[in-house]
Amino acid sequence: MNGEAGVNDAVLAAAKRLAAAGIDSARLDARLLWQHAQNLSSPVHGGGAAQRAAEGGTTATLFKNLIARRLNREPVAYILGNKEFWSLDFEVGPGVLVPRPDTETLIEEALRVIPDRNAPLRIADLGAGSGAILLAALREFPNASGTGFESSPQAHAYAVRNAARLATGRAEIRLAGWDEAKERFDLVFSNPPYIPSAEIESLAPEVQGHEPRAALDGGPDGLDAYRALAGLLPGILKPGGHALLEIGAGQAQGLEPMFPGLELTRIAPDLSGIPRCVVLKA
Repeated sequence: MNGEAGVNDAVLAAAKRLAAAGIDSARLDARLLWQHAQNLSSPVHGGGAAQRAAEGGTTATLFKNLIARRLNREPVAYILGNKEFWSLDFEVGPGVLVPRPDTETLIEEALRVIPDRNAPLRIADLGAGSGAILLAALREFPNASGTGFESSPQAHAYAVRNAARLATGRAEIRLAGWDEAKERFDLVFSNPPYIPSAEIESLAPEVQGHEPRAALDGGPDGLDAYRALAGLLPGILKPGGHALLEIGAGQAQGLEPMFPGLELTRIAPDLSGIPRCVVLKA
């Protein structure tokens, strides 16, 4: 690749290929993948000669391989190995749900219902995935500690590494299902699977073809996880504690009668105005 013009030509050609494959973010993806290829091929950033040789060596070869993965509709976050959430950098990859901006609504609502940032809270995240929600909450509440419950060994491994880097000593990530949550918490988060089973195949190829189905499939009507949470939450929330649950588009009305033991105080919208976070109070 000769100079900046050659780089621009390579990125533009790759962007055209991505766009022709139906990828809306083609130009941005091509730029990100070129930068990633440069990092991998760098002696400083790439992890040494052995890794660079295993990946294909030169920036141009690495870039070609990365573009091939993107053409296979692998999520950019998986290819890069990281995803930003709440201005924090999370390690992600196959087997763990990619954090979404919409989910930041849960953190915003936590700050609304608990204005005291210094409160010594106990926080739980049911279905912690990468640990994004729990670790973002611990960043905002510096005197809090938390436990993430994650039953997938692959996702659990990502959450453990992210917790070690972002919340040393304040986050425990258990390889466990929700039903193993026994103590009481001031704040409980969950972004459960809520896509109706029949709709999974209609999702974007990046999602239905690569992200873990167990983190997506909410059963025939998408509400199976909420039924389980309805039975669990009253027993693990402290009096006056809050549960913040992410929901999908069109699910707010169906959820309102599902939590008779708790007070539904608010259904908060995301930045697009879609009802996204159910706020429950014990």
